[in-house]
Amino acid sequence: MLTGTTLTRFRKNLLAWYAEFQRDLPWRHTKDAYRIWLSEIMLQQTRVAAVVPYYERFLQYFPNVKTLAEAPEQEVLRLWAGLGYYSRARNLQKAAQQIVTRHDSRFPETAAKALELSGVGSYTAAAILSIAYGKKLAVLDGNVARVIARLSAIRGDLRTGSRWQELQKAADELLAPNTPGDWNQAMMELGATICTPRSPQCLLCPVAKFCEARKLGLADVIPEKRSKRDTVEITLAALVLVDPDGRTLLLPPPRAAENKHTEPDVAALLSGMWHFPTIQVRRDAVKELRALVSKWNPSGQKLRAELQPLPPARHAVTYRQITVLPFRLELAELPRIEHAKPLPLDELSAVPISNLTRKVARAALLPQTTTGKNARAATASLGF
Repeated sequence: MLTGTTLTRFRKNLLAWYAEFQRDLPWRHTKDAYRIWLSEIMLQQTRVAAVVPYYERFLQYFPNVKTLAEAPEQEVLRLWAGLGYYSRARNLQKAAQQIVTRHDSRFPETAAKALELSGVGSYTAAAILSIAYGKKLAVLDGNVARVIARLSAIRGDLRTGSRWQELQKAADELLAPNTPGDWNQAMMELGATICTPRSPQCLLCPVAKFCEARKLGLADVIPEKRSKRDTVEITLAALVLVDPDGRTLLLPPPRAAENKHTEPDVAALLSGMWHFPTIQVRRDAVKELRALVSKWNPSGQKLRAELQPLPPARHAVTYRQITVLPFRLELAELPRIEHAKPLPLDELSAVPISNLTRKVARAALLPQTTTGKNARAATASLGF
């Protein structure tokens, strides 16, 4: 790694570049630990452009840690809906409650205390404490690891335990001690905008002359691509019940004790949010939907109705590729399902819903036609 005057020049070049070319992002205009923490959680596995409007709207409703701690969980999830990885929102609120009760509503200033909070790991703690409080802690995320790997021409899988530890040690040695917050952000910014995974822009890099991978012609092959888990294909069927007033029914979050209608295997794919009646398809979607709705009618009374197939929706959850087969069923009156919530089909944002449910709703709102493969009506006897 770099040492002495070479390290000094490296730090000077990178910090000067960051001061001039950093992106203008709302969380870079504050030293408020709560706001910095919120941005770091939202940015996990999510693009900056997608985060900005969520960040700004979230702060309008929850301007400080106390308001977040005291909010209903469903309201927190509603404002998070669309960002994905909803465990982040749940952990964020749990941590807010811990900060209020244990730390007098102030984000703790030591790594040991920060790491005790729900959803806060080594990277998140280092980022918040360095930016908000000026603590001398170096961050290591995918962007920083890639920058360091190219600087030192490190080959192999960077995520192996021993190699990741070596990268953390290198990050600690590179850290500019007088400006740790700016330094960490500069390293992350370099990895996000210049030293990108594919086609790094070496000609624009402020520290290209220090890079061993560039000297060796290896910038495009470092770091080594990680082997991906095999994709699992899953088919779901969702039932959109619609009455003459355009209202539909959503079932409560799968984790809720009152939800007895959602299969456990499907619950994991619904992000713990409100959702249309949904099943995993084994063979015949229509027959399996009929079996689902028959549970809502112990008396066995039958209703003859048209079950309209809608355009399939595609969705991905980590390694799982999901095909959703939506069906629209127009009824004179919505069935009474315990704990289900009737809502206008075009105003589902009143409750927290996932992107998967949004896609099903969009399909159900498309103009209904009587021709075409996806618009042919299938007549089915459904019991309510």
